[in-house]
Amino acid sequence: MRCDVITLFPEMVEAVLDASILKRGRAKGLLDIRVINLRDYADGRHKVADDSPYGGGAGMVLKPEPVFRAVDALRASDEKLRIVLMSPQGRKFTQAMAQDFAEDSRRLVFLCGHYEGIDERVRLGLQPDEVSVGDFVLTGGELAALVILDATARLIPGVLGDLQSAQADSFSGSLLEYPHYTRPPEFRGMEVPEVLLSGNHQAIEAWRRAEALRNTLLKRPDLLEQAQLTQDDQRILSEFSRRGTT
Repeated sequence: MRCDVITLFPEMVEAVLDASILKRGRAKGLLDIRVINLRDYADGRHKVADDSPYGGGAGMVLKPEPVFRAVDALRASDEKLRIVLMSPQGRKFTQAMAQDFAEDSRRLVFLCGHYEGIDERVRLGLQPDEVSVGDFVLTGGELAALVILDATARLIPGVLGDLQSAQADSFSGSLLEYPHYTRPPEFRGMEVPEVLLSGNHQAIEAWRRAEALRNTLLKRPDLLEQAQLTQDDQRILSEFSRRGTT
């Protein structure tokens, strides 16, 4: 996976990239993630990359010149770019989009806005994918870009110790994930389900599937509309519904 993050605050991004799974993925050479300081492409001694908005109003707007220069520099060495603009007006990010990013052979370029946003000519001239991580507004696009990077990176073979971990995650198969337990077998009166201690892998898989269905029915029933359900799944859901999903 190859990508660049264009930002006014590279230290915010590097701090996350230098920890946990993303750090290990980079160390293994599986993730080629580079952070570009937008100020390096700004004019003047002070490298100012933002200015007040035409027409008045509060806040500052990122100037178009530094953004275009940064993208032009990337295109000079690698023309196959997929530009992604973090924007509350964009398509809502999903697990399916993470899979799409993970399988894309192009270099991903994440544009992180800040303050009041980015000059509209960036959107018009670069025609980026506009992506949102939810119906809320952040101070800048850095955190949103990191969310997408993390969700995408874990789908790259070898980044996680076990690819099955990613495949079993919530939303990977249109269902929420089943509950997890570890030692001790009893804690404050709460016991690990006996089936998980049985060593019967077939029974364990059946329990996990049923619990994934139960979680989805309880917490996100809308996901069941697009899930691929077997006759056994439908029978289990009917039983849960009859019993009030308890």
